[in-house]
Amino acid sequence: MGVLDRLVLRDDQWDRILPHIIGDARTRGSSGRDNRMFVEAVLWIVRTGSPWRDLPELFGGWNSVFRRFSRWSRKGVWWRIFEAMSLDPDFEYLIIDSTIIRAHQHAAGAKKGSEDQALGRSRGGLSTKIHMAVRGLGCPVRFTLTAGQRGDVPQAEALIEGLAAEVVMADTAYDADHFRQAIADKGALAVIPNNPSRTKKYSVDKHLYAQRHLVECCFSKLKQFRRVATRFEKTAQNYRAVVTLAAIVLWLR
Repeated sequence: MGVLDRLVLRDDQWDRILPHIIGDARTRGSSGRDNRMFVEAVLWIVRTGSPWRDLPELFGGWNSVFRRFSRWSRKGVWWRIFEAMSLDPDFEYLIIDSTIIRAHQHAAGAKKGSEDQALGRSRGGLSTKIHMAVRGLGCPVRFTLTAGQRGDVPQAEALIEGLAAEVVMADTAYDADHFRQAIADKGALAVIPNNPSRTKKYSVDKHLYAQRHLVECCFSKLKQFRRVATRFEKTAQNYRAVVTLAAIVLWLR
C-alpha cells in the first residue's frame, strides 16, 4: 500500500475546510500550490508521529512543509479551521477533563522557559497537560495546554466561558465552590461528584454523569494520532496546532 492510499481526507471533507484555507487561487502573490497535499503532509506527520525529515518526498521538501506548518500555526489558520468545524448545534452537554501527555526529550530546548512552552518536569520526565471541553457529540470545542503538573480546576472556568450549555459535567477533581458558581452563573446544572473532604454535599444525577465517558473517548481518539499521544514539538504553539489538526479530523468524520 502506497502513501497516497493512506491519505486522511476524503473529497467531501476537503471541500468543507477549503473555504478556510489561505494561499489559494483567490490570494494575490503566492497561490500556495497544492494546498491539499500540504495539509495531507502535515496530517501524515501528525498521524504517524514520524520526524519531519522522514516526510515522504511526494509531499514535497520536508523543511518547506515544516516552515509553512509553523507559519500557519503563528497566524492561527489551524485554529480558525477548527472553530469553523466545531460549530455544534447541541448545546445541552459540556463535558470537561484533562489528560497528561508525555513529552519526548526533543520537545525541550525552546527559547522560552519550559512553563511558557506548557512543559513540566517531574519524576516521570517532561509532560504537557491538555485541558479540554467536549460537546455531547463527543468532539472537542475548546482546549488549552499547561505544564503537566498544573491542576485542573484553575483552567476550568476558561474552558466553559462563553459556551452555552444546560449541563456541565466533570469529575471529582473539579469539585470547587468557585467553579460550581461559574456553572450556575451560566444557568447550567453542575454534574460533579463530591470531593470526600467536602462538608456540604451536592446531589449528583448518576444517569447524566454516565455521559462523562464521552470526554475519555475523545481523548482516546485524539491519541490515535501519534504526534498527539507523544509531544515532540518544542513550542506550545506548534503542539497546539498538532492537537487542533487531530480535533479537526474528529469533526470531519
